[in-house]
Amino acid sequence: MYKKNISFNNQKKEELKAILYLPTTRKAHSFAIFAHCFTCNKNFKNIKNISQSLTDKGFGVFSFDFTGLGESEGEFADTNFSHNIQDILAAVNFLKENYTAPNLLIGHSLGGTACIYASLQVPSCKAVVSIGSPHDPEHVKQLLEENLDDINENGEAKVNIGGRSFKIKKSFVEDIEKQSKKNALDHLKASLLILHSPQDKIVGIKNAEKLYKAARHPKSFVSLEGANHLLTNESDSKYVGQVIASWSKRYLDTEEDSKKLESEHQVVAHLNKNDNFLTDIKARHHYLKADEPEDYGGTNLGPNPYEFVSAGLAACTAMTIQMYAKHKDWPLSNVEVHINYEKVHAEDAESNSSKKIDTFSREIVLNGNINEEQKEKLLQIANKCPVHKTLSSQIQIKTKLQ
Repeated sequence: MYKKNISFNNQKKEELKAILYLPTTRKAHSFAIFAHCFTCNKNFKNIKNISQSLTDKGFGVFSFDFTGLGESEGEFADTNFSHNIQDILAAVNFLKENYTAPNLLIGHSLGGTACIYASLQVPSCKAVVSIGSPHDPEHVKQLLEENLDDINENGEAKVNIGGRSFKIKKSFVEDIEKQSKKNALDHLKASLLILHSPQDKIVGIKNAEKLYKAARHPKSFVSLEGANHLLTNESDSKYVGQVIASWSKRYLDTEEDSKKLESEHQVVAHLNKNDNFLTDIKARHHYLKADEPEDYGGTNLGPNPYEFVSAGLAACTAMTIQMYAKHKDWPLSNVEVHINYEKVHAEDAESNSSKKIDTFSREIVLNGNINEEQKEKLLQIANKCPVHKTLSSQIQIKTKLQ
């Protein structure tokens, strides 16, 4: 995943800060905007995890800080729900002018509600995703309940939200009451995906039920069993990203054939400075990830390089055996190839020598009504597979800088 820091202006010409997440080994087939939760910011780990899952599937994801939050300019106290909608529309315009108009809007908590309202003004939007979102903006008043009297009497009050203090003005309360009356779901034309946890203690699951009942088809609901409101468990946020990527294929044009990155090479690997060992790989028209185990400093999100080599040997062995059996019309129903890689002392090395040799231990399981003679012949054929020959022969690797 490639990350670009972006600045763009809202309606008041205040500078908003954003991160654009892009696939590293292909062009983005679609762009999504991610609107964070009330009083949060774009740097939350859950947003990065969701974006990672989406970029793995070819999406570009634009995540930004609302006015007065995170690194964006402006005063949060002077904003309201309508400002959030306008900030989303400003992000839409930025993508439209500099990349491609977004066709997917994703929002967490109140950001999801804002995405539903904003989508009515985004012609390119074909799908909206709400994650733990209120069914209408006025739900936020529950967070302000203890301070509502002060806000109404004094025009403003300091409110503690998530352990942080924010100034909330009466105009904010008046705005969410006004927006709630618009019933945006009555006019929503985009497909809607509702993701919500039954254990959400901030925005109760009843909100998801109300959202689903009020929305028109096509609409979908996925229960995030066991997750909390902020998706602080890494597996929950990654799952959310995977679900969004799979669900949206039905409603968005995610065909990638005409948008492949051109390369004269068969394989391309891309690794960012801050990704430790997690490497994006493009092998012809296929996209893979390489990594290292956690005890080696990786995140264990893909095979390590030697496991890829072992996989190549195993696959080539299986293909070669099955191809030969078919040619002979032998009843080989299935072949399994098991491989372990390690460095072991060379058999001809002296006992006190540290010399080791790369060793692939291969076990082959042949299933089917074949006799011992046929099995022995297939074992000989296994040693003639092209990758076996390559690994057993002298090879050369030519390297140059571009």
